[in-house]
Amino acid sequence: MDVDCPVAIALRIHASLELEEILNTTVAEVRQFLQTDRVIVYQFQMDWSGTVVVESVAEGWQSILGRQIIDSYFVETQGITYKQGRIQAISDIDQAGLAECHITLLKDLQVRANLVVPIVQGDSLWGLLVAQHCQSPRDWEASEIDFLKQLAIQAAIAIYQSELYRHEQRLNTILEQQVEERTSQLKRALQYEAMLKRITDKVRDSLDENQILQTAVEELVQGLEVYGCDTALFDLDQDTVVVAHSYMAAGPAAHPDMLPVAYFSDIYLQLLKGQHLQFCEFASALSNQPWQSRTILACPITDDQGVLGHLRLFRSHVEIFQESDIRLVFQVANQCAIAIRQARLYQASQVQVRALEELNQLKDDFLSTVSHELRTPIANMKMAIHMLRMVPVEERREQYLKILQTECTREAELINDLLDLQRLASGTKTLELETIELPEWLANLMEPFQERVQSRQQLLQVHLQPDLLPLTSDSACLSRIVVELLNNACKYTPPGETISLAVSYAPETFVDPCLQIRVCNSGVEIPAPELTRIFEKFYRVPGIDRWKQGGTGLGLALVKKLTEHLGGTIQVESRSNQTCFTVEIPNR
Repeated sequence: MDVDCPVAIALRIHASLELEEILNTTVAEVRQFLQTDRVIVYQFQMDWSGTVVVESVAEGWQSILGRQIIDSYFVETQGITYKQGRIQAISDIDQAGLAECHITLLKDLQVRANLVVPIVQGDSLWGLLVAQHCQSPRDWEASEIDFLKQLAIQAAIAIYQSELYRHEQRLNTILEQQVEERTSQLKRALQYEAMLKRITDKVRDSLDENQILQTAVEELVQGLEVYGCDTALFDLDQDTVVVAHSYMAAGPAAHPDMLPVAYFSDIYLQLLKGQHLQFCEFASALSNQPWQSRTILACPITDDQGVLGHLRLFRSHVEIFQESDIRLVFQVANQCAIAIRQARLYQASQVQVRALEELNQLKDDFLSTVSHELRTPIANMKMAIHMLRMVPVEERREQYLKILQTECTREAELINDLLDLQRLASGTKTLELETIELPEWLANLMEPFQERVQSRQQLLQVHLQPDLLPLTSDSACLSRIVVELLNNACKYTPPGETISLAVSYAPETFVDPCLQIRVCNSGVEIPAPELTRIFEKFYRVPGIDRWKQGGTGLGLALVKKLTEHLGGTIQVESRSNQTCFTVEIPNR
């Protein structure tokens, strides 16, 4: 045998790192060198069955490539003897003393002589290198056996190197995939960071709540490449959810809609806890939705004061939202919450600014009016004093003295009104309780108004409950309430209209009797938005005989304070061209 030939074959075996090429080279070189009919490599599986993984076979003999062969010997012994280096050389299968089942198997494979050498890697039996002579029995020479043994060792080394190479290739592939995935993650993270900054800048630059939310939904749809996004605001007092803004990548956006909380019952409680959720929604067969099913990510818009609403993003049902997507949406929702709070604070501050501006204007008007009202009696008194000095006639002197007395009284009452209001506001005014005989008390109050309403061509009606029981209260305060309400009615009731005063005990207050005083006048109606403000100090209803009737704008404010001072309540209603004030005073 040529010594250089095995070396050359070994070099050719080691020339490749591809396992299939190594094994094919091995069997081809062995068959050519031994001039035999078939050479195979048989690889063991975990259960000690085996498969013919490569084959070199001469023409005219059957191929057994890919055939699975189960040898009970290997199953029972796990190939221990072959692992230790056993070589089986059979010159004639009929004369080797083999078991009948082995002879049958070999004949089925057309084998007459068989040479089996183990391929061992470390402590493991990897497989077998088998040379088979099919046309006749054959005596295997020692050099041939040694050759096959050396080739099996070289094949084992080459297989080991190939498997190391394949393992390295797998590791490289995994590493490349990890690098690619990490690069993609970093790229996406940078994109998301830029998107978050862009959205944050836009929503923080706006103090318009609608613009903030619309910006958020548009940016999320374009940045995350979802097909839609909407946002809703919660009204916890009304148990409603207002879907106010939406944006769709294709097709029209949904119109704003107000829905009951029950519509979002499946997700509402979780959102109120500040938790996001991802789920799949299926459209009803009867609905006209363009989608049949979709993946939804719902994320709360929340801050340290509570949940304001939510963002919902929509994707195809075959896609999900990754952790990076969810994290970005959470951050956008947080920025929206901050921006919405800022916008609402700004709007509230604007309301306060407008209210303060209006209040300052009212105070300016009030000071102007009060100064005018205070100066008017003084001017009249100066005029009366001047005339008293110049007029010698006694009758004329009496006339000017009367004017002087009237204006002094008017000035004192105006100052007292201001002082009373201040004392009521500070809580320093005391109650002076007494028993009031209501019919007599009312008769004295009404007497000055009879002439006044006649001069204004108004009709005054008084309705008293029969057998009115006495009332224990502060007579001065109660009188002032009725007088102010009647004065107010006289001022603003047009000629030909009616002023009515009704006094009775409220029917629903039998246990603790409560006197009800109701003053109504027809021909005038207060706009509904103004009803909540007419008891404010300095406030006058715009457009209702503004300033023509005089006064300071304190009358109704004083009435409310006096009513509360007596422990009572006052209400006003105005409709159908009629205004009614209802005062209820408890019996002390």
